Amino acid sequence: MNRVLVLYDSQTGNVAAMAALVAEGVQRIPDTEVRLRSVDEATADDVLWCDGLAVGSPTNMGLLSWKMKRFWDETMGPHWMKVDGKIACAFSSAGGWGGGMELACQSISTVLMNFGFLVFGVTDYASKMLTPHYGAVVAKEPRSDEAQAVCRLLGQRLAEWTAVYVHGRKGEHPGNKLGERLRPG
Repeated sequence: MNRVLVLYDSQTGNVAAMAALVAEGVQRIPDTEVRLRSVDEATADDVLWCDGLAVGSPTNMGLLSWKMKRFWDETMGPHWMKVDGKIACAFSSAGGWGGGMELACQSISTVLMNFGFLVFGVTDYASKMLTPHYGAVVAKEPRSDEAQAVCRLLGQRLAEWTAVYVHGRKGEHPGNKLGERLRPG
């Protein structure tokens, strides 16, 4: 069974909405269990349990939130080296476009890489104008079909990569599904 954790911090509910959509994308891949946890309720056991991890945070001055950073410093610090080699990705929301969401995803990725996670981006387009190269990013709440699609695509890709690289399910490799992928318009 493929196991994916969607871990998020949300101050306004926007990142929580993104997290739910990422979890929906994860569930597109058969034989995948997903846990959706806010940073306030998550434990180290949740992170140790998963094969793949999606981390979401509001953008705070181009960085991840202090609560998410504290989780990694204090909750996960004692578990250094125990998550090495797990697969991970990032997502973030800010108050508007140009608000630093991709920088926040990079700061999340930096924390994850320091713990040994294998971090990825997605080259596919979720819509004509949105691709999660650095992670899924949206301005405010993910209301539009395009914003929702980018979140679902990130979750789906995380579940695909864990299915392939952790469980040897080569049929889930995204390259085998070219007909299903959107093309840039």
